[in-house]
Amino acid sequence: MCRTEITNDPARVAAQRAMVSVNTALQVDLADQAGASHVNGRLYSGFGGQPDFVIGALHSPGGHAVIALRSLHQRSGSSTVVPRLTDPVTSFQHSAVITEQGAAHVFGRSAQAQARLIIECAAHPDAREWLHAEAAAMGLGAVAARVG
Repeated sequence: MCRTEITNDPARVAAQRAMVSVNTALQVDLADQAGASHVNGRLYSGFGGQPDFVIGALHSPGGHAVIALRSLHQRSGSSTVVPRLTDPVTSFQHSAVITEQGAAHVFGRSAQAQARLIIECAAHPDAREWLHAEAAAMGLGAVAARVG
């Protein structure tokens, strides 16, 4: 057993070849920002080692940082993919956002392509029209084009 200062050290994580970090979030936005600590402005849980493992995995040779979550919050029936997070951001710049709808491979993409991939590949189908409209209003261009 080691202290978190050792296990969560991004440099130690990055030293592992092909490190893949898989974290979850409460919400993710079209800028690939993940929120895992707050709900409606109130602290829900600590962010744990998410930022450390995302940074470490992205600096690992061949590494990837994945955010995995459901596309729809079951109790409220609301989308977990939102246009822009309003609560504090836990991590950002992931390799992929994965839901039961599919995987949006977003690393290295433009803001417009990233938003389009998150909407088309990860968001719940019932939220996609709304998200496309919000993305356009945010100046993300012609994100309504379908991903082929």
